[in-house]
Amino acid sequence: MLQLLMPLFLFILSLFKNRRNNQDVRALSSPDYAIIVTAYQQTEQLPDVVDSILKLNYDNYLVYVVADNCDVSALNFNSNKVILLRPPETLASNIKSHFYAIRNFRRHHELLTIIDSDNLVDEEYLNELNVFFDNGYEAVQGVRKAKNLDTRYACLDEAGDIYYRLIDRKLLFEAGSSAALSGSGMAFNTDLYRQCLEKEELAGAGFDKLLQYQLLIRDTTIAFAEHAIVYDEKTSRTNQLVKQRSRWINTWFKFAYLGLKMLFSSIFPPNLNRFLFSLMLLRLPLFLLLGLSFICLVVDVLVNPWLAVGWVCVFLVFVIFFVYSLIYFKADSRIFRSLLSAPRFVFFQVLALLTSRKANRISVATEHYHGGKQAEIK
Repeated sequence: MLQLLMPLFLFILSLFKNRRNNQDVRALSSPDYAIIVTAYQQTEQLPDVVDSILKLNYDNYLVYVVADNCDVSALNFNSNKVILLRPPETLASNIKSHFYAIRNFRRHHELLTIIDSDNLVDEEYLNELNVFFDNGYEAVQGVRKAKNLDTRYACLDEAGDIYYRLIDRKLLFEAGSSAALSGSGMAFNTDLYRQCLEKEELAGAGFDKLLQYQLLIRDTTIAFAEHAIVYDEKTSRTNQLVKQRSRWINTWFKFAYLGLKMLFSSIFPPNLNRFLFSLMLLRLPLFLLLGLSFICLVVDVLVNPWLAVGWVCVFLVFVIFFVYSLIYFKADSRIFRSLLSAPRFVFFQVLALLTSRKANRISVATEHYHGGKQAEIK
């Protein structure tokens, strides 16, 4: 019950804080960026993501494309800003790919940002990140916005992302904690990133979970830049959905202990950043949280009707914030219509739960199907 009320708690707490999303502020500096693009097995979308990066309204950067276990014979980036790297051995790890790029940097970059091979980058992406770096932050999470809404599954995937964008990033940051990381569309002080992960050996998904833990135990605040946008492919096929969610669920159970460690470390001495963030880390995946809450509601209808009334109020709070998130982030009308298919979407997540123990053996990375230029999205 408390986890479903957390959005309301964060909203109230954010009213007493003075954190803005700097919507009308411009960056003053132009730090040197390393833009790391990681690809595993698939290269079809790399020309599009690199093309979008080269159209940035920014000059001080180099792009490092790490093509892990990829055929690069057809890749030809006609720019001296792009360095194509092909590891001699299969890495099958985000962290290993990132540090392969770092070890091959052409110069020392003050900042690095991580982009997936299926992403497209908004022209103002780096400028929007710089607003927060100029204000002293060393870690910033941007927005991963859908680049495809071609199926009801893609729309529902984006609906869930929008909800988490509001709760786990915007409200959490504005309430005095840190924005949750989301795997790409994020940037860091390069030296800090190396301190956090250079000695870590992590196979499979979840490097962002480990990274955000390492950042917070160093008392680093992860800022949320809601206008620093990358366009991200949403799951549009059922097999893609089940494999992806299996890995995500596996990752949640694998790293849930970090939430407990952070919770205990937030008590002595008191640390609001860690405390609020630990509550987010300990929250069950949304479909499990809602499912268990609904079971409690049904039981209380039979056992304690007054508690059942409380559960109805809790569900009402969830619905209000869910709808508000869609309105605030100007969700496409197709997303609202797709909500009628939510039960089917939940069914496939239940299937993903059943296969989550062997998720990393079934697939290492999400298969991508949607190419396209940034101009085709806007």
